[in-house]
Amino acid sequence: MNDLSFTVPLWVWAAVTLVIAVMLAVDLIAHRDNHVIGFKEAAIWSGVWIAIGLAFGLVLLAWQGGEASSTYYAGYLIEKALSIDNVFVFALVFSFFAVPDAYQHKVLFWGVIGALVFRLVFIFVGAELLQLFFWTAYLFGAFLIWTGYKMAVSKDEEVHPDRNIIVRLVKKIVPTDTKFHGGHFFTKIDGRRVATLLFVALVAIEATDLIFAVDSVAAILAITTNTFLVWTANAFAVLGLRSLYFCLAGLLRRFAYLHYGLAVLLAFAGVKLILSETPVGKLPIPLTLGVIVATITVSIAWSLLATRGQNGDTTTGANRLDGTEPASATDPRPASSAPSHRTEEPLS
Repeated sequence: MNDLSFTVPLWVWAAVTLVIAVMLAVDLIAHRDNHVIGFKEAAIWSGVWIAIGLAFGLVLLAWQGGEASSTYYAGYLIEKALSIDNVFVFALVFSFFAVPDAYQHKVLFWGVIGALVFRLVFIFVGAELLQLFFWTAYLFGAFLIWTGYKMAVSKDEEVHPDRNIIVRLVKKIVPTDTKFHGGHFFTKIDGRRVATLLFVALVAIEATDLIFAVDSVAAILAITTNTFLVWTANAFAVLGLRSLYFCLAGLLRRFAYLHYGLAVLLAFAGVKLILSETPVGKLPIPLTLGVIVATITVSIAWSLLATRGQNGDTTTGANRLDGTEPASATDPRPASSAPSHRTEEPLS
């Protein structure tokens, strides 16, 4: 597969990784008090993350020229668009486990750490496969087309986070309490170390994001197999995922038709990947950018116009799927939980 290639010194990789680590540290420090994040705060942070992601494209423009920059922006946009679908699943998981609003950011923070690790592994494995075995482009392309089809026709299927095989496996291996214990993932009950319900919610987030990571990395590899561009586009898109969730969680009903747009993008990426190993070759980046921008714009505009006058549905952890009373930050236990006389000692 012919693709954009340029030498990236080791110090550049180290510098970018350091910038990402610093931004994660700043975000963790800014929310170390487990406070409830409002729309205004989330919007400000979202603006910061998006500005940083866009600014990196300008750095690439000055360093490697327009082709590298436009390729990065194409990858960044498709990753940002696909991340909106993550928000739907996050809202479902938080609602299912009734995660108190004050602790959702902590779960998402560690969820993003896992997402970055998953994507880094998939990027290098996927890029290497595409470079060594041309026929893997057909496999990845078919996978993306199938994923797009399933997204378009299966959006209304009910999802049960507790039935996820990874969540069930963890609950069998790790002793687990069925309640929240503040913002702690683990606690001690009668001298025994156990995982809390917050840890189960984190596992559910990580398990679902593992699936999203496969889709998103395959989609961006259809644009470029340059590992530096793929990694930076993924990283800067994922870094803003937490703030994006708190911005959009109350407006999810307004994005009723967005999944059709995302399905089109996945299918387009699949076709693009398959064509790259035919006489047609790789589609021009300007065309790719145009398709991405047009698809996102149309699907969002279609959704907003079709749902005019509807109120947003705040499907955060404060609202249970079964309609029971929400858990509060001050008493972060499921509404059905009875008081316990066991001795409890938080660990983390």
